[in-house]
Amino acid sequence: MIGPLLLCLVCLLLLTFSVRLFYQGVRKSGSERVLERLGQGQPERLPEKTRWTGLERAFLRAGLGRPTDRLGIWLALWVVSMLMGSAVASWAGFLLLLVVPPLALRVYVSWRYRRRIHRIVEQLPQMLDHTVRSLKSGRTLADAVMGSIDASEDPLKTAMGRVQRNVQLGVNLPDAVNDFAELYEQDELRMFALGLKVNHRYGGNASELLENLIKLIRERDQGARQLRALTGETRMTAWVLGSLPLILVSYFMMSNPGYMLGMWNDEGGRQMLIIAVCLQVTGCLALWRMLRSV
Repeated sequence: MIGPLLLCLVCLLLLTFSVRLFYQGVRKSGSERVLERLGQGQPERLPEKTRWTGLERAFLRAGLGRPTDRLGIWLALWVVSMLMGSAVASWAGFLLLLVVPPLALRVYVSWRYRRRIHRIVEQLPQMLDHTVRSLKSGRTLADAVMGSIDASEDPLKTAMGRVQRNVQLGVNLPDAVNDFAELYEQDELRMFALGLKVNHRYGGNASELLENLIKLIRERDQGARQLRALTGETRMTAWVLGSLPLILVSYFMMSNPGYMLGMWNDEGGRQMLIIAVCLQVTGCLALWRMLRSV
C-alpha cells in the first residue's frame, strides 16, 4: 500500500514542477530576455555571502555555472529519490540515497576543478610568452595581456574572460587578475597577479618579470612531474587496497551469489555488510586524503 502512495506522490511532484516551469517560461517577457542577453556580457562577480556561497564558488571554479539557478528542482529530485529508495529497500535505501548523491556530487565537482585548473596552469606559460612578445613589440602591458587572452585556448580563455570583462568595465589589470587568482586559489595565478601588482605600483621591466615567472612555473611543473613519478608505487598501492574489497565482493557475487544474499537476508549479516560498506568508504576517503598530500 505504501509503494503506490509513494509513486503517486512522486508523479504529483514531477507534474507540479513541470507545470511551474512551463508557467514561468510563458510569463517571461521579451524585455526580460533582452536583459538576460545583456547580462551575459557583464563580469562574473563572486557570489554574495550567503549560505550557498561555498557551493556556488565550487561550481563556478569547476566551470559548471551557478547551482542555485535550479537548486529547488535538484533538491526535490533528491527527496523523491530518497522516498523511492525507502519504498524499495526500507531505511537502508533511504540512507544510501541520502549519502551517496551529495558525496558523488562533491567528488565530481572536485574532479572537474582539478582537471580544469591543471589545464589552466599548463596553458599559462604559453599565454605569458605571448604577452612577453607583445610587450617587446611595443604594446602596453594591459593590451598585451588582453591580446594573449584572446589568443589562448579553452579553458584558460573562458576562465580569464572574467579578467577581460572587469578590465573593460574600468577595473585596473592587477586588481582584475588578483580577483581571478583568488577565485581559483592557485599559487601560479597568485604569483602572476602579484607580479602585475608590483609592476603597476613600482614600475620596472615587465617582460623580464614575466619571463622569470614562466621559468618558475615550468620548473614547478617539472618538479611536480618528478614527484608523481617517484610516488607512483605508493599511489598504485593505495588503488589496490581501495579496490580489493570491491573485487572480492564482485567475485563472490559471480561465483556464489547465495552467499552474499544469505548474509543480506539475515539481520546480523545485513548489519555486518552495512558496517563493512561504511568502513570501506571511510578507508577510501582516508587513502584519498593521504594521496592528495603526496
